[in-house]
Amino acid sequence: MHPGGSPADRAAASAACGSSATTYGATPRRSCAGLLWIVDVYSLTLAALLVTCGTLGDRIGRKRMVLSGFALFGLASSAAGLSSSTPQLIASRVVLGVGAAMIMASTVAIIRVVFTDSRERAVAIGIWTAAHSVGAAIGPLVGGLVTERWGWGAAFLINVPVAMAVFVVGARTIPESRNPRPRRWDLPGVALSVTALAGLVYALKRAGEEVGVSPVILLTAAGGAVLLYLFVRRQHRLTEPLLDFSLFSDRVFRTATLCVIGCFGSYVALLFFLTQWFQQAGGFSPVRAGLALMPLAAANAAGATTAPWVSARLGNRWALTSALGGFAAAMALMALLGDTGAYPVLVGPLLVAGYGAGIVMTLGADAIMAAADPDRSGEAAAIQETSFELGAGLGVAVLGTVLTVAYRVGFHDTPGVAASAREAAKESFSAAEATADTLDPPAAGQVLAAARAAYDRGFITVALCTAAGLVLTAALAAALLRPRPDDR
Repeated sequence: MHPGGSPADRAAASAACGSSATTYGATPRRSCAGLLWIVDVYSLTLAALLVTCGTLGDRIGRKRMVLSGFALFGLASSAAGLSSSTPQLIASRVVLGVGAAMIMASTVAIIRVVFTDSRERAVAIGIWTAAHSVGAAIGPLVGGLVTERWGWGAAFLINVPVAMAVFVVGARTIPESRNPRPRRWDLPGVALSVTALAGLVYALKRAGEEVGVSPVILLTAAGGAVLLYLFVRRQHRLTEPLLDFSLFSDRVFRTATLCVIGCFGSYVALLFFLTQWFQQAGGFSPVRAGLALMPLAAANAAGATTAPWVSARLGNRWALTSALGGFAAAMALMALLGDTGAYPVLVGPLLVAGYGAGIVMTLGADAIMAAADPDRSGEAAAIQETSFELGAGLGVAVLGTVLTVAYRVGFHDTPGVAASAREAAKESFSAAEATADTLDPPAAGQVLAAARAAYDRGFITVALCTAAGLVLTAALAAALLRPRPDDR
């Protein structure tokens, strides 16, 4: 799943370009382009290599792949923490992405091979999902605290003992497994998949962060889509494809993938926009905003671990449908409340949203893995992980655009503020803060009040759109996850 490195390294990557002094190593020279690549190059590398690492693990051995990934991740974390220039840090983040792709594509495949019983496998995937959910929520909090106390490099260096411990324990406990009849390695297919996924994820991330579509984004997205089409066409024509797309002929596999994309995209976007909403509209400190997200993360972990129990009582079809419906209802209720000052009332919807998302992530991932033969578990894991990456990118990009449009439309006139200042403040909340700094106190207060009200309306619009998307996904799950005739 979308791992973000360690629980803290994304925060460290951002801080590396924003700090003026550090404890570990010299601070890299900073620029907007440098910050962009330091933060994003990790996820781009990870997304681009998931298919390659998943199929390679089937070929050379999944234990070998995951242990090599942890070793590489630990070495790259050391290099990142001790970097003294932006190019060194970017290069270290690339290697971190390679190691993470090796780990993420192999861990789920190992679960599929080791846990052959469907109930045991669902429990194992639930624990795996819960660990991710907790890490994703506490990451910014831990990263911020560690960076503030010891410098940005420390947030990378804390990965090293963890990677070493996992390597030692894994070497003793993880059984080796591989496809006994590995396919011929398709180097042109590898090149096409890597460049296609990198292009698509890059375009999605840029659209989400810039909240708009530039010619560069359009060209990158179009290029990635064309390369992906060529990759799929090539795989269909090969007798021994790198990735067998016949998996998508399975209705359950196809629907589960759509559920994962829709749910995880909504969950990541919720984490992203809630953090901004609490800080910008509610005036929360970064630490307080991180703590405010803890109910969502705790409920997500609970949903992930109890998903097998829910499925045993309702069946996968209705468990997924009801969980998606509950997530949608929670988002609609958040939109109805729409006030960061009413945080105690928001805790209920946060718990419901987190719990429903945890169930969908676990059961969706389990359905994807169960549909594939164990010998091809690396291929299925690669598709699953890629769906998480694309879902996260789509969620932030699409809903980020919705938020910006709603913010600009909802930014009401501010009497006594110059038209040029008002237009500048309408661009974004950050622009409103920058504009307010140039105005006298009464005018600045008007601009900030209008910006907070507009951001509230923007978040409400995002919550309603998310609820609508989740209702549609729930309807698809109910209609398409019917039991197969031979399962009745």
